[in-house]
Amino acid sequence: MGFTIGSMRSIRDMPYLRQGRQGGRQGARRRTRASACTTVAEYTGLCGWAVTPGARAARGGGDCSCGDAQCLVPGAHPLAFAEEIPAGATLERVAAALDRVPGAAVLLPAGRTFDVIDVAEQSGVRALARLERMGLRLGPVIATPAGRAQFFVAPGAAAELPHLLYRMGWDDADLDLRCLGPGDHITAPPSDLGGLGPVRWLRTPALDAAQQPPEARLLLGTLAYVCHRDRSGLLF
Repeated sequence: MGFTIGSMRSIRDMPYLRQGRQGGRQGARRRTRASACTTVAEYTGLCGWAVTPGARAARGGGDCSCGDAQCLVPGAHPLAFAEEIPAGATLERVAAALDRVPGAAVLLPAGRTFDVIDVAEQSGVRALARLERMGLRLGPVIATPAGRAQFFVAPGAAAELPHLLYRMGWDDADLDLRCLGPGDHITAPPSDLGGLGPVRWLRTPALDAAQQPPEARLLLGTLAYVCHRDRSGLLF
């Protein structure tokens, strides 16, 4: 059973959200707010993910909305003063939380219901095509404007990564591959990342795979192989 983010008619047709469909600038702001509420409610309610309100940066780079002029990762970190929206939060709770941090980016904490394998986007697209041809069950995959592809895998992958690479014979290879786990956050669609532009789905969440993503070992061999070939400039 799958769904596309933003496709839930039952949520969008609620009177509370229809108020944002009026014309004019105020209507546009309401539509944007309604869309953000709907998306976050799908993440919390359907995917079972917690959501962390995040900082934003001006398009093309600039000051971070956190207010720290020396911010090292502008527009790409949680807001320290914002409360996390827990998994299972209702639309009403999501709306109330976002009202307190208008315009915040949507971040997902790794290390709970999923970890993330992060590779170069070109390698990720190649690997995704291979994995799909193999018929493997896959989780969501995100593409970032920084040129990265992020594969959702079962939690625990970050801690196991060195051992898994060793077992597969990739421990001494020069791979552009890392794993994000506890303490890390990723920016979720449709939010911007660091003012570079919006992140997007390469593979949209399916209900079962969002809640129970595949084990990292099932994807890692293909990801490492493709990353190694791309890094070495070899042709397929």
